[in-house]
Amino acid sequence: MNRQYGCDIAVIGGGIGGCAAALAAAEAGLRIVLTEETDWIGGQFTSQAVPADEHRWIEQFGCTRKYREFRNRVRGYYKANYPLTAEAMRSDRFNPGAASVSRLSCDPRVALSVLQDMLAPHIHAGRITLLLNVRPTAADTDGDTVRSVTLEHTPSGDRLVVEARYVLDATECGDLLPLTGTEYVTGAESRRDTGEPHALEGEPEPLDIQSVTWCFALDYREGEDHTIEKPAAYEFWRSYQAPFQRDRMFSWTPLKTNEAVKRFSLFPETGAFSLWDYRRIADRTQFAPGAFDSDLTLVNWPQNDYWLGSVYEVPEEERLRHLEGAKQLSLSLLYWLQTEAPRPDGGSGYPGLRLRGDVTGTADGLAKAPYIRESRRIRAEFTVKEQHISPELRGAYGAEPFRDSVGIGSYRIDLHPTTGGREGFYIPSLPFQIPLGSLIPVRMDNLLPACKNIGVTHLTNGCFRLHPVEWNIGEAAGALAAYCLRRGVSPRQVRRDSARLADFQNALVQRGVELAWPVMGPV
Repeated sequence: MNRQYGCDIAVIGGGIGGCAAALAAAEAGLRIVLTEETDWIGGQFTSQAVPADEHRWIEQFGCTRKYREFRNRVRGYYKANYPLTAEAMRSDRFNPGAASVSRLSCDPRVALSVLQDMLAPHIHAGRITLLLNVRPTAADTDGDTVRSVTLEHTPSGDRLVVEARYVLDATECGDLLPLTGTEYVTGAESRRDTGEPHALEGEPEPLDIQSVTWCFALDYREGEDHTIEKPAAYEFWRSYQAPFQRDRMFSWTPLKTNEAVKRFSLFPETGAFSLWDYRRIADRTQFAPGAFDSDLTLVNWPQNDYWLGSVYEVPEEERLRHLEGAKQLSLSLLYWLQTEAPRPDGGSGYPGLRLRGDVTGTADGLAKAPYIRESRRIRAEFTVKEQHISPELRGAYGAEPFRDSVGIGSYRIDLHPTTGGREGFYIPSLPFQIPLGSLIPVRMDNLLPACKNIGVTHLTNGCFRLHPVEWNIGEAAGALAAYCLRRGVSPRQVRRDSARLADFQNALVQRGVELAWPVMGPV
C-alpha cells in the first residue's frame, strides 16, 4: 500500500538535528513531515543511548536557546517526577548521572519524553506529521530539485511518498545524498586535497571512516548472577588486539602508553579511570533512599568501538554483517565483564552486571541503533577544514571568523579508531563558528543537510558531531528552509546577498542562536 504526504518541508531523520530542524520550521508556521527510522526520536540522546558530550561553558553560553530549553526541561522532568535529595532538587545544574563526560547525563527515556513534549504542540496543531519506523529508499528529482522522497515502513513493508518544497537530510549516515544524486564525500581526505596537517598522506580513502558503537545500559546487583549467554563471536573478540593497541581490546589497558588514561577500571579505584562513572545516567546518591537499587550507566567505551568495516557505502549484505559485528562486540564485552574482567580483589568477573533493555527500549538489551560518529558529507559551497579551527595554525587569533555564521560549537578534534585501521587521535581545537556555506550543497537547490552531513572534513567532523552542534546545525537548516520559503529566495541567494544574509542572521539571533563566541582559548 502506498500513502502520499504533502508538506512544505520534509525532514528525513528524527535524531537531534532532525528534531531541532522540525521545531524551527514549525515555529515559523510551516507544515513539516518528520520521519524516523526507529520508533524513538532523538538520535544520540535516545535511540543511540549516548549521553550529551558538551563543552565546558555549556551552562553559561555556547548553544542555542532551544537547546538550552531542552536541557532545562530534562532537569525539570526529573524534579517533577523523581524523588530527589534536597540538594539535588535545589541545584540549577543537577546532573542525574553525575557522569565524568557530561554535565547532563540523563536516561534516554527522559530525553525522549522531553523531545516528545517539545514537538507535541506542533503535532497536535497539525504543523508536524511524525512518521516512525520508516527509512528512505528512493527519491524523485528534477534537475537540481528534489520533488519527493519514498520511504519504507519497515514493520509492514508499505511505501510512503513525501512531496515537499524543501527536503532536509537529517539521517545519521546522510542516506538522502546518494538517493538524490547530491554530490558528497566520505571517509578520509588527502592532505594534498585539503591542506590539513593531520590529513592522510597520499591518496584519499573514502572507506576510512570512524568506528561505530552499539551502546547498552547496565546496572549492578552485587551477589546476583545476570550473566548472559556466551555470544557467538566471543572467542574472537576476547583475543582481539589491533596493531595500535597496547593490550587486548578486552583489558583495562587497551590504549597506548602515551595516552592520558593509562588504566581503566570498572568501579572507582585509585590510579584508574572508572568506566562506570564515565557515562553514568543515574547516580543513586542523588535520589531518595530506595529510589534506585543501583546506579545506571551507559556503555560507550573504547572497548566496544567497532572498526572492522563500514555500515554505509558498502553492499547491503556487508552492511548488515558489520552491524551484527558491532552488536556481537558489545555483547562480548558485557560477557567478558561478567565472567573474566580482572577485579581489584584478585577475582574475575562481575556477574551482578545486568543488561537493562528497558532503558534502551529493546528486547536484546542493546540500543535501538548504533552510534554513528561520521556521516556522508555534502560537497558544500564552503568546507570547514582543520586550518580554520586549529590552535597550532591559528595561534592567538582564534578560529577563523565566518561572515555567514549560523551558530557556534566547541569540542576537541576527536577521531576514534577507523575502518582503515588507524588509531585516531584527540587534539585541541578552537571554539568555532558554523558557516552557512557548509550547509549549502554545490548544486542542489532545495536539499539541506541537518545533521553531521554538512561541509566538514573527516577531521573537522570530529568536533562538529557532538550533541549541541548537531542541534544548532539542524535548527539553522530548519530556519533557513523556512526563511527561504517565506521570502521566495534560495539558500544560495541568502548567502551571497549581504542584506539578505544579515536579515537571516538577525532572525537566528531572535531565535536565540549565538553567532559568535567571546574571546576563547583552545579546548
